[in-house]
Amino acid sequence: MATRNFGIQGLRSAAAAGLGVVAGALVAMAAQKQAMDTLHERLDQLEQHARTQQRSNLARQQRQHWELLSKAIDDTELAEVLDIFERPVTPERRRQYLFANALYTNLLCYYRIGNMGRDEFFKHVRGIFQNPIVREYWYATKGQRASLTGTEEAELGRLVDDLLLQLDEADTDEWWVVGEPPIDP
Repeated sequence: MATRNFGIQGLRSAAAAGLGVVAGALVAMAAQKQAMDTLHERLDQLEQHARTQQRSNLARQQRQHWELLSKAIDDTELAEVLDIFERPVTPERRRQYLFANALYTNLLCYYRIGNMGRDEFFKHVRGIFQNPIVREYWYATKGQRASLTGTEEAELGRLVDDLLLQLDEADTDEWWVVGEPPIDP
């Protein structure tokens, strides 16, 4: 009988030890899950901060771009530095091209920082390219855009090129219905 009690006692000790190991493992897993959740939360915060910083940097770059263009628009000597169009233009036309560049770049910046989607970008572009000077500017800078292959800006440039082709081929004066706005992903 003492042997049976000893055997049962041994089983109880083994069972208790097993339960202790399982309980310890569960506690360790819970602690690990909490640590992983904390790490994921911190990673999400860092990613959000990085996106915010990128938008801030783009806005700062846009502001600097506008300041430079403004100086060139106001000073014909400075504007000559930016005269990289495919054909010679008058100082007046150069100023208009620089302003067209500012309009387009502003839309591009708004898109990049997330203030508008691709479909809204398309609709705004469709509007500003109704102006013949803006279209002329676009065609005069085709060579510059050709060097942007593989970039988001090149992709948006192709979108504008396709839209202008559709506008030129359209059988309607209702330009606001020409072209199918892209679907945002």
